[in-house]
Formats: sequence, C-alpha cells, structure tokens
Amino acid sequence: MKFFLLFSLFFINLFAQNDYDIRLAYGRADSHDFGEIISSQIAPHSTNTHVAMLDVGYKVVDGLFDLPFDIYIKGGLSKFLENGYQKDVYENTLYLKGYYTFDFLDNSVRFGAAEGASYTYGIIYIEKEEAMRKHDNNSNYLNYIELSLDFDIGKLIRYKPLEDTYFGVMLKHRSGIFGLINNVRHGGSNYEAVYIEKNF
Repeated sequence: MKFFLLFSLFFINLFAQNDYDIRLAYGRADSHDFGEIISSQIAPHSTNTHVAMLDVGYKVVDGLFDLPFDIYIKGGLSKFLENGYQKDVYENTLYLKGYYTFDFLDNSVRFGAAEGASYTYGIIYIEKEEAMRKHDNNSNYLNYIELSLDFDIGKLIRYKPLEDTYFGVMLKHRSGIFGLINNVRHGGSNYEAVYIEKNF
C-alpha cells in the first residue's frame, strides 16, 4: 500500500511539473551532406521526397548549471513520403535534446541540438541511392542527430494563450558515423523541416 501511495504521488508530481512538449514537423530531403548543409549549402534532393514527423518529450534537466539550458528525452514517429519510388517508410527515434534559450527582441529564441538513435522499418530510398552511388552499406538502425532554431509565437504576437508555442526550422540527420554503426561509412540522409512545438 505504501508503495502504491508513493508511486501515485510520484506520478501526480510528474504530470504537475508542466515539462512536456509535442511537435509536428514536415520537411524535404536535401541533396547535400550534413557538413555542407550547416555551412548553408541547401538544395532539394532530385527525388523530391519528404518526411512528416510527430515527437513528444519530457524535460529531464531544468536549467543545467544555472544556465538557460534544458534537456529533454524525446521519442518520435516519422513517415518518409517516398514519392512513388517505393513504399513509404516509417521510423522511430529516441534521443536526448538540449535547448539553449536566449532573449532576442522581446522574444524567446531557442537553439536545439539532439543525439540519439533512429530505426526505420525499411530502407529510405535516398539512402539506398546514396549507398549504391558510393558503394556503401545500408542499415535500418543508424545514429540520429538534430539541430533546430525556433521562437515563441505567443511572445512575438503578444498573445498569452500561445506562449510556449514555438515555430522553427530543423535539420534531421541519419548516419553511420563514418562506419561505426553497421559499417555505414558515407550513407545516411538529411532532411530540412519546419515545425510547430508546444510546451505544456
């Protein structure tokens, strides 16, 4: 009985902390590699394939070292829209994401970076294409990296009910870390996306 009461208090406290988020995103495949994209070389992939994403998260660290830096654990489900090249492919992700928040023109702006794991139920078409072109391997399981930049919509338009609702851009990246994962040396994929994320 004591265990049940303690568990109930913990469960209620967990939901009372107001530290959750949910995100919807939509993006397109990019023809460049990760390094080229972060140095602003951006162009849509010739296949014109896209991805739709739903992610949820829970804040595990609030204000790391008294800095405006929060860490979330997140899980996601994505659908790669393969534009008729093959059947659409689904993906699960599990990752840690840190947000550094700073004030800019009376708004909250966040830079985010994530590291984790990605598993696809099938091989994404552009990853197959890349592997064939570079004589590389494919894998359902790869490393996952994400970079994002967003701002608070509610603060921008001075509408309190929309505060803690963020609009942003992100880069979604899958890779084998130069062969460390399943001997995928040069393959993987990159998608740029826009998203709306709500903290509650």
